[in-house]
Amino acid sequence: MTGRPRACRLSAIAMANNLGAGIAEIWPRLAGGDTSRFVRRRGLAPDREILVGMIDADFPVLDPSMAEYDCRNNRLVAAVLSQIRAPIEDAIRSFGRGRIAVVAGTSTSGVGDAEEAIRHRERTGSLPRRFRAAQLEFGGIAEFVASWLGTTGPAFTLSTACSSGARALASARSLLEMDVADAVVCGAADTICGLTSSGFSSLGLICEELTNPCSVNRCGITLGEAAAFFLVTRESGGVQLTGVGESSEAHHMSAPDPDGAGALAAMRGALADAGLAPGDISYLNIHGTGTPANDAMECRAIWTLFEDRVPASSTKPLTGHTLGAAGATEAAFCAEILLHRAARELVLPPHRWDGVADPALPRLDFAGDGRRAVTGETCHVMSNSFGFGGNNCTLVFSHGPEVGS
Repeated sequence: MTGRPRACRLSAIAMANNLGAGIAEIWPRLAGGDTSRFVRRRGLAPDREILVGMIDADFPVLDPSMAEYDCRNNRLVAAVLSQIRAPIEDAIRSFGRGRIAVVAGTSTSGVGDAEEAIRHRERTGSLPRRFRAAQLEFGGIAEFVASWLGTTGPAFTLSTACSSGARALASARSLLEMDVADAVVCGAADTICGLTSSGFSSLGLICEELTNPCSVNRCGITLGEAAAFFLVTRESGGVQLTGVGESSEAHHMSAPDPDGAGALAAMRGALADAGLAPGDISYLNIHGTGTPANDAMECRAIWTLFEDRVPASSTKPLTGHTLGAAGATEAAFCAEILLHRAARELVLPPHRWDGVADPALPRLDFAGDGRRAVTGETCHVMSNSFGFGGNNCTLVFSHGPEVGS
């Protein structure tokens, strides 16, 4: 692509999810396929208790000057960004505040706080004094990040359902390509709330037990909450975002194209953008929600492109489906898989399911416990994120001396 920078590096990575807060906590649980950290909660969906992946960590108290944005979602964002505050400050000093952009994704924003405010009004007749409408605006997350960091470059929010976090990374690369910014803080966050829990429950898409992706016994999603953010720069080395594939099939408001045409287009687009062939991919993090329709279309699309020649897994049985944060979270997982490569071997997160394959679906090569992928000096991994309305995004990440230089 004409004008693309020589490199698009994930220069700093931060995250929090059901597996822990920070890479040191998350990596061993990710590599080990830890599903032990889910909890059951009432009050999120009508007349039922559901299994959810919650973040077990304290979030910082925001300064009173941030009161307009003070919601649980943004406090989570602040907690995660604190993990990489130092390299962000270095970038600000190097490039100037006006050359640092912000792209953030979400699908819930501060809706959970709005729900509590409404309950407070029902009890007392008035909204809480701390409640502000901006706390639940989708655009508020990017405005908050820019204000909290003190950056003055472009700042905007994306909300394309479950592909929001992946598209935030794609947009960050575009801002570097267009020389609109020299560095981009990008990522996504979503926290558990009643609106999405009740919505998925009413659609019959929440599983009573842990999500069981691609099994004949799959029955729906397990919800989770998460945030993952990156500092993306033009530096060489490290993990590079080398391929982006996006499609908008608009097949249905909430159901994917059953043939997987949109998913296939996104994967093919990402490979073409990276200049790679299917055989170059060493691992595929599938969207893998555990719903009948999503898993069926995704397995068909993957088989069309790869057959069973790429090891794959869904990490949603480890984190829950984190909605708008899923694409960013799974991108961070892919980056860490590359960064933890040793002796040209990748440690692959296991695909947690009951092992009972659906005979109606192509049988993919699902990674089991202790699975390793042997790579060349340069290796490439792929991540799928497919959202409501056919908002699809596939990313390819690469690591090695032949990329980003």
